[in-house]
Amino acid sequence: MGARASPSRRRQAGRRLRYLPTGSFPFLLLLLLLCIQLGGGQKKKENLLAEKVEQLMEWSSRRSIFRMNGDKFRKFIKAPPRNYSMIVMFTALQPQRQCSVCRQANEEYQILANSWRYSSAFCNKLFFSMVDYDEGTDVFQQLNMNSAPTFMHFPPKGRPKRADTFDLQRIGFAAEQLAKWIADRTDVHIRVFRPPNYSGTIALALLVSLVGGLLYLRRNNLEFIYNKTGWAMVSLCIVFAMTSGQMWNHIRGPPYAHKNPHNGQVSYIHGSSQAQFVAESHIILVLNAAITMGMVLLNEAATSKGDVGKRRTF
Repeated sequence: MGARASPSRRRQAGRRLRYLPTGSFPFLLLLLLLCIQLGGGQKKKENLLAEKVEQLMEWSSRRSIFRMNGDKFRKFIKAPPRNYSMIVMFTALQPQRQCSVCRQANEEYQILANSWRYSSAFCNKLFFSMVDYDEGTDVFQQLNMNSAPTFMHFPPKGRPKRADTFDLQRIGFAAEQLAKWIADRTDVHIRVFRPPNYSGTIALALLVSLVGGLLYLRRNNLEFIYNKTGWAMVSLCIVFAMTSGQMWNHIRGPPYAHKNPHNGQVSYIHGSSQAQFVAESHIILVLNAAITMGMVLLNEAATSKGDVGKRRTF
């Protein structure tokens, strides 16, 4: 049994309680209520975040890219809390918009999203979504966006920076280029897996068969192989293709042309010196071919001994 407190000690404790400021009790009560409220608010945020991530994971299990309207965009992308990155393609895929570039970009975007969805590294830190102009016009207006397609990264915290908008005009929209950009912004590395395409193999097999059949039929007369004019034409075709930028188009995958969504004007020449359209390559190819043909005709007119009128025409 413990010893009972002496009367002197009880009197001292009573004095300390008597001298305690009377205004401290409401302050302590207010502090306690504030702590409870803060704890409840934090718990509410955690529950809301868990619900959002669960919903996004459910959508991702059905489709690698889920479509969003204005309400979904504000709830899952703009509104906190958020601990995940979101890649959004703003596009216009409806037939009446006549955006062929949007369809091409959508195919590359689908390849990229499928590569992430079915990879072993897939997690709830990165999601892919899409906002179509006809389904989310208010989103385009909110972001002051007047062109499509556009790719943007929305980070887990804070607002998107300038580098969070993909430079499509300069880099193109190939899935590999998008994956590299995502790795720079999120540290998530995606290995792109393209579906098998046998058209190139079939075309090569047909070409080899055609050449082989031609050589077999002309096996007794192979002088055409030594035809300088034929080899010159083949060489010129290769030169025209390379000098017009066809290899750059193959690597970067630029659009054929650009249509202004406001006035409908189509641009075939890119405004920047760092990029080009496919139509621009075709224009350069035709111009180079015309100049070369002119030089050949001038040379033919100067060296031939035919009719004077024909030579003058050349």
